[in-house]
Amino acid sequence: METLKQKILDVPDFPEKGIIFRDVTPLLSDPKSFKTAIDVFISRYRIKNIDAICAVESRGFFLAAPLAYQLGKGLHLIRKQGKLPRRVHQKRYELEYGSATLELHQDELKKGDRVLLMDDLLATGGTAEAAAHLVEQAGGTVVEIAFLIELLYCKGRERLKKYSTFSIITYE
Repeated sequence: METLKQKILDVPDFPEKGIIFRDVTPLLSDPKSFKTAIDVFISRYRIKNIDAICAVESRGFFLAAPLAYQLGKGLHLIRKQGKLPRRVHQKRYELEYGSATLELHQDELKKGDRVLLMDDLLATGGTAEAAAHLVEQAGGTVVEIAFLIELLYCKGRERLKKYSTFSIITYE
């Protein structure tokens, strides 16, 4: 996975001073690297018993869409507040630098659906924890939470200890 890691660019002081933003767009724009990342997810989740994939806005969409297509599973979007047109479940949570609210349509999942939850990056785990709460509120069970990148120094995995998590690329 070192080849994939080399495609990620570090952008210092974004979105604010002291934060190093891990920019995945160079990986996504390189067809070979993007395919490799998706193939890792395909090989892992082809053998798991999942019914649906939920993706967190917005970079989680880029990873989850080709995976859902390849696995023949439905893709359900977890979006920021006010972006979904029908009745929603909501979960407010704290970010490293503020707060936010995520939403999932109330009629997206069936009771008992086994769900793979996807996002691009695991830092403190607040977004993933809120998204998992929405899946459970909608009647689903989180089988695993998958990330392209995990920032180990932010200790997000500790916050998500009740869930199985998987990351392709890690930063110490």
